[in-house]
Amino acid sequence: MAKTISIHPAVDQGMKPAAATFAGGTLVCHCPDSKVAVVIESQCAHNHVCGCTKCWKPAGALFSQVAVVPRSKLRVTANEDKLAVVDPNAVIKRHACKNCRVHMYARIENEKHPFFGLDFIHTELSSNEGWAPPEFAAFVSSIIESGANPDDMSAVRAKLKDLGLEPYDCLSPGLMDAIAAHTAKAAGVLSRA
Repeated sequence: MAKTISIHPAVDQGMKPAAATFAGGTLVCHCPDSKVAVVIESQCAHNHVCGCTKCWKPAGALFSQVAVVPRSKLRVTANEDKLAVVDPNAVIKRHACKNCRVHMYARIENEKHPFFGLDFIHTELSSNEGWAPPEFAAFVSSIIESGANPDDMSAVRAKLKDLGLEPYDCLSPGLMDAIAAHTAKAAGVLSRA
């Protein structure tokens, strides 16, 4: 019997398309009460499943699900005092609830970083329907660093492809191009126009 591969609870049974008029929603932590609430006032972009060892994953998931929104469209509206940065030395400052440990959002403070101005969110923390679904899988091999069996990687990649999520061991080509263009402009290789 073939082993059942579970990528993430929000994608294992397929994904719903984005709602055309969706303009955001509220993310809440997993605490039973006094929940941290984060209001997002836009649709997300670049939603993907991520295999890195830093992103928050629900129990039993091989991957996290991460998207970005403009920093100006994210507001913590309840129990902000419960948030703490998981690793102050990391480039991406992941703000997690101190009680339930769920990552509510992540932010890059370095103004020279290609993704400065974008905040990272986990759309499955919202009960609002209409978020853009994941588009690809990033850092796939990194799930091995989290304990996944290397012998299962062919099956993991096949499952990702069955779900319509192209597996990459970095970010998607479009995001890698954006990083390279940002770096080239900063170095003066490309004009800033």
